[in-house]
Amino acid sequence: VQSALELGFIYALVAMALFLSFRVLNIADMTTDGAFTLGCAVSATAAVAGHPFLGFVLAMLAGACAGFVTAFLQTHLGVPSILAGIITNTGLYTVNLAIMGFSSNVPMLKTETVFTMARALFGEKSPYKLIVAVTVTVVACALLILFLGTRLGLSIRATGDNPDMVRASSINTAFTITVGLCVSNAMTSLSGAVLAQYQKSADINLGTGMVV
Repeated sequence: VQSALELGFIYALVAMALFLSFRVLNIADMTTDGAFTLGCAVSATAAVAGHPFLGFVLAMLAGACAGFVTAFLQTHLGVPSILAGIITNTGLYTVNLAIMGFSSNVPMLKTETVFTMARALFGEKSPYKLIVAVTVTVVACALLILFLGTRLGLSIRATGDNPDMVRASSINTAFTITVGLCVSNAMTSLSGAVLAQYQKSADINLGTGMVV
């Protein structure tokens, strides 16, 4: 039961990301699969290098870059949203392989992660994995709620509801879509980053079928 809760909180980040792209922005973002694996790859590589916390930050930045590419294809090149996500997702496969040293798997059996640090802090018998998963998810959820309540957040929500009205209000819809997809994919990559350190390995196929 505890492991199910741990994984549930980790994957809740993906659910929030999909809520932002599908429900708020009304965009079918297919970048999710690749962005999730991207987060895994970046987090695992950073953890192996001795920077587990930095791995989370770098994973979010990498995910935001993936979201930016998808948004650029959609807003500036006129590519349909679904096709833009598929193109980015396809390109990310090679990018993820390169980050992982052109290996399909990165093991972290003897690598210090955020979870091993939590175990040292809270003790072996404590639910340290659950504590980390809950903390990351709750903080991310709180920040997302606060962000959606700002002027920019309201503009993003309005873009999904009525883009014509937003344009009439002199708001750049290309910018709001770009920011929304960057935030969405950053959260997806954060989920992948946490999962990689949770299971102490990163695999190139971890994000397959994530949208479904």
